[in-house]
Amino acid sequence: MPQWLETLIDIISPYLPAIGIVGLLMVLASMVVIPYLIVKMPANYFVREKRPRHWTALTLAWWLMRNLLALVLFLAGFLMLFLPGQGLLTILIALVVSDFPGKFALEKAVIRQSSVLKAVNWVRRRYQQPEVLVPGDS
Repeated sequence: MPQWLETLIDIISPYLPAIGIVGLLMVLASMVVIPYLIVKMPANYFVREKRPRHWTALTLAWWLMRNLLALVLFLAGFLMLFLPGQGLLTILIALVVSDFPGKFALEKAVIRQSSVLKAVNWVRRRYQQPEVLVPGDS
């Protein structure tokens, strides 16, 4: 085994139980939070050209906190790709939490995937919400 890998394992090994617990909590939280957000999202969310922005000191502070949290989650997810934990799920949550230029276009591209749209609309139907509209729907 390479020396750098042994060193990395020695550094990280005391934190593995905590990383595992955080990964489990994130999976459980995502089982509650993701359906809640899907149900609360307006049906016409993706039809808009852009998300409206109103920058104030509070929104700027919120933006900074979200992106710092996203960075931490992304780094943790990257580490979990090699260690026990839900690495891909954590990276996906980091992308959802973050706010970067082009994110809305990326969200619209993801929702246009038929399997994603079917899953989102299945959750919305289950809670008696109208289906999500995507650009190009009549």
